[in-house]
Amino acid sequence: MTSAAPRSRVAVLTALRHSGELTQVEIGAATGLTAGTVSTVVSGLIDDRLVRVRDVVRTGRRARAVTLIGPGGPLVGVHCYLDEARVLLDPGDGRAVVEAVEVLPDGHRADVAVDAARSLAAGLLAEQDLDPADVLQVAVGVPAPVEVRTGRVGGAGVRDGWGPVVAQPELFAPAPVVFDNEGNLSALAEARQGAGRGRSTVVQVSISQGVSGGIVHDGELVHGRTGTAGELGHLTIDPLGPVCSCGNRGCLQVYAGSAAVTSLLAASHGPMTLAEVLDRAAQGDPGCRRVLSDVGRHLGTAMASVCTVLDPDVLVVGGALSRAGDLLLDPLREVLAERTAVTSGAVVDVVAGELGASAPAWGALLLARDTALAGMLAG
Repeated sequence: MTSAAPRSRVAVLTALRHSGELTQVEIGAATGLTAGTVSTVVSGLIDDRLVRVRDVVRTGRRARAVTLIGPGGPLVGVHCYLDEARVLLDPGDGRAVVEAVEVLPDGHRADVAVDAARSLAAGLLAEQDLDPADVLQVAVGVPAPVEVRTGRVGGAGVRDGWGPVVAQPELFAPAPVVFDNEGNLSALAEARQGAGRGRSTVVQVSISQGVSGGIVHDGELVHGRTGTAGELGHLTIDPLGPVCSCGNRGCLQVYAGSAAVTSLLAASHGPMTLAEVLDRAAQGDPGCRRVLSDVGRHLGTAMASVCTVLDPDVLVVGGALSRAGDLLLDPLREVLAERTAVTSGAVVDVVAGELGASAPAWGALLLARDTALAGMLAG
């Protein structure tokens, strides 16, 4: 363990958690530490096998880049969702992260997703010749709000009991398990290593079967008082609108989720999957294009309030509907331009997510790493 002051060590690790790799000069700028202190801390982290260094060239000058490896053991990130289970494994020994996915049948019970995730995790560990007992931390993305202070799932009925079934620590024993909302985890992943990387305040919204979201400021999730900050799918855009699964009326999810998209086209196009809607829109189908454009405007109505309050650096749009690209994003941008208070700055930057369907699992893996490192530092 390095002899450097614990606060300096925490500061360096925090900067690396948020960025993944920084030069020692960049670490100094991010933490306010002197070059000598940064060098001492980095040397200690190398000794503890928490970071590795390599020579790079930045702005024409040679520099020493520091990369966070992790807490020195296997980590697992899990996403249990309505259509798939996805697991990422970081072996913790310098080998690359590996991924496994299982597509699940329509209408399956939550325990089916949990069983699939457990089987996928066991398979990855066996493939990498790792003992499950050596896993330092598992993190699981849950399709329901999570009270982060207690670990309990809130928002009963938001996903028909999915949260209470998935968020049971013993299901992934013997490793310690931590849970968070899938929208939060997508936001964390996009902010740290996706479309929001390098930005201070990131708002992320995902549109698939439902609508989820998250807020990240200076590399850390904003959970709010109970853990439901960033629950963007349940912003009211029409107080007289249809009743949502959460019990409120006119939520964004009612107008922008995949069920809303396909139901609007049922009379003119017959039964369609979301993938078929996106494909036909790309081929120029006017009805499909109109519905996706309307979703973009509904999204803009909801996000205008969010952006007015938070003034984020970037709004990242992920999920299956983000595949529509500018057909969805341009109407969103237009509504934001109409409805947000613009001073000397431009309207918030709106971009598509970069991590695709893997975003929640990547966020879960980052959460597992953060939790394991916090435990080491506390110990």
